[in-house]
Amino acid sequence: MSSYQDLLAQKAALEKQAAELEKALSDARRTERAGVINQIKSLMAEHGLTAADLGGKPGKAPSASAGRKVAPKYRNPATNETWTGRGLQPKWVASALASGKKLEDFAI
Repeated sequence: MSSYQDLLAQKAALEKQAAELEKALSDARRTERAGVINQIKSLMAEHGLTAADLGGKPGKAPSASAGRKVAPKYRNPATNETWTGRGLQPKWVASALASGKKLEDFAI
């Protein structure tokens, strides 16, 4: 039976081996990708194609609602704290609901 120290040494050796394999795989993917990109570029040049000819979208435009503030839907009458109804419930909402009140009681 192996001792605890032997098992720790085996674990460290296996982790090192896994890290080396992961790095080698990453390097292989990077090399393969570079080759594919070069092949695509040469084929595009050979046939006189541009990126626009491929019909791809140049990039994803931000949505119209990105970064927009949302109006609050609920208000705590005691402290005037508000909540939009999105994300986690604030503590005041959670405690009020736990005490038997309804969310509609706080609607603005």
